[in-house]
Amino acid sequence: MHIPQGMAYGLLGNLPPVVGIYMAFFPVLIYVIFGTSRHVSMGTFAIVCLMTGKTVSQYSTEEFLPNGTMVQVNGDHDHHYTSMQVATTVTFAVAIFQMLMYIFRLGIITTLLSETLVNAFTCASAFHVVASQLKDLFGLTLTRRKGYFRVIYTLYDSAMAVPQANIAAVTVSAIFIIVMVINNEVLKPWLAKKTRIPFPIELVAVTVGTAISHCLNLHDQYGISIVGHIPTGFPTPDLPAFSLLPKVALDAFVITMVSYTITMSMALIFAQKLHYEVDANQELFALSWSNCFGSFFSCMPITASLSRSLIQQQVGGITQLASVVSCGILLVILLWIGPLFEELPRCVLASIIVVALKKMILQFTSLKTYWRLSKWDTLVWLVTFLTTVFIGIDVGLVAGILTSMLSIFAQGYLPYSCLLGVLPKTDLYLDLKRYKGTEEVPGIRIFHYSGSLNFASKSSYRFLLFKRVGIDPLAILTKRQEMQDRSSVALEFEDLLTKCIILDFAALTYIDPSGVEMLRQIIQNFNQLGIAVYITACSGPVFETLQRCDKYEKKDGKFIIFPTIHDAVLFAQAMILRDKIN
Repeated sequence: MHIPQGMAYGLLGNLPPVVGIYMAFFPVLIYVIFGTSRHVSMGTFAIVCLMTGKTVSQYSTEEFLPNGTMVQVNGDHDHHYTSMQVATTVTFAVAIFQMLMYIFRLGIITTLLSETLVNAFTCASAFHVVASQLKDLFGLTLTRRKGYFRVIYTLYDSAMAVPQANIAAVTVSAIFIIVMVINNEVLKPWLAKKTRIPFPIELVAVTVGTAISHCLNLHDQYGISIVGHIPTGFPTPDLPAFSLLPKVALDAFVITMVSYTITMSMALIFAQKLHYEVDANQELFALSWSNCFGSFFSCMPITASLSRSLIQQQVGGITQLASVVSCGILLVILLWIGPLFEELPRCVLASIIVVALKKMILQFTSLKTYWRLSKWDTLVWLVTFLTTVFIGIDVGLVAGILTSMLSIFAQGYLPYSCLLGVLPKTDLYLDLKRYKGTEEVPGIRIFHYSGSLNFASKSSYRFLLFKRVGIDPLAILTKRQEMQDRSSVALEFEDLLTKCIILDFAALTYIDPSGVEMLRQIIQNFNQLGIAVYITACSGPVFETLQRCDKYEKKDGKFIIFPTIHDAVLFAQAMILRDKIN
């Protein structure tokens, strides 16, 4: 799988196909030494290669032609960077970011990339990958688009160029896609019942495609683009273009976040399944040194591949020694066999990429599940997907992170609140609207609030409290002052029949001095209307904050606090009865 995927994904990076094989050899040997995951297969990954290819196309002064040769373009650049220089510089920059994250123990930063966000991002990125392969699938000659809205322009260019499509390339692409889909949907499930070793359909496709191309001379006779020159031996070690580092830093940071998140997600899947631990920060260290080493040997940033990792685990691999064996086989390819694939049609590699991305593209169906589970997750998914597809990969990732943070803030700003009622003949108090059989205690409103009460949420708390209990003391007091008629306002208020409000703090996680001051004002306003306000079920930190503010601020009006709601209800009922008797 390393051979066909490496060659195919190497082209995604706008680099020679052999780069993908380099990535499965040099960095992997370093990861074997420092990595903590026993089963992930490191090397090429479609989305990361595509993101690197975007940066390569932006800063490189070379272009990879259909015949496999590089030509000089964009002569108006201030500096002339080869495609390989740009790619290795991005790899080196990724290694720097990963090392910084390791030093400062920032592995936790990837928690900003939720499962919903990663699902939408990878799905949308798969569309970018497919769009980039249309020219090879149809044998088209297209102008390489750069910048934002790249997918839209590429689809437009492809649609306009369809009349000039190479029929031979379309035919080859269709045949190979159909055969590989049949293998994956029919043969693969059947074979899985017979043996753990899967049929290597991608390798067969590469071998058969190369043989057909050689026998029928597809490049010369039918104009089908081929892979072209594949050098033998190891690449000459070379330094990255350090002067380019500031320009590619932002792209490299985005690639760092994506590659590390995907790698850790896969590592944790296998660790949980097979009961061992993975060190998140040690993984950063391993990836950093792997990419650093690879940047001197013509490599793009490496990432774990789910498909290869699953195969590696299913066929019995239990340590990274399996990767060492894989590297040994790839060594033979690099030293002697590589040139045999020079006549491989690029449409075959494009077919392999498209079929391999099927599961990623079908992640679009998960939107229905997210809609049922959480509307906020649905919003994160849609924003991430749409901005990634229609604007750009980097913008989509940033938009997804910002939307995720916004959803967290919004859900914290408007937390769950309700009025509680008593379950008859018990001391249980439950949400009146959610639980049948609960009854409101006469003359008493019990307000439940989940979240924190601080300078940012105090206005929200006050609004929810007034809304739930149905009384706005500020409005009543203002009206009383304006009308200068206490009796009419009093009658209006007495119709509400509320004599006491109990604030349930059982789910209050935090309160700050601003929240305490607002709480004191609310209690004072209700007291002016003759409504008692009690606090119940405080946690230790919340109780200590209330006591500390009472002690040091020395303001009028102490908080009346009860350990449970039932205690407060019994006391309030006794006070109401006393007032009636008086």
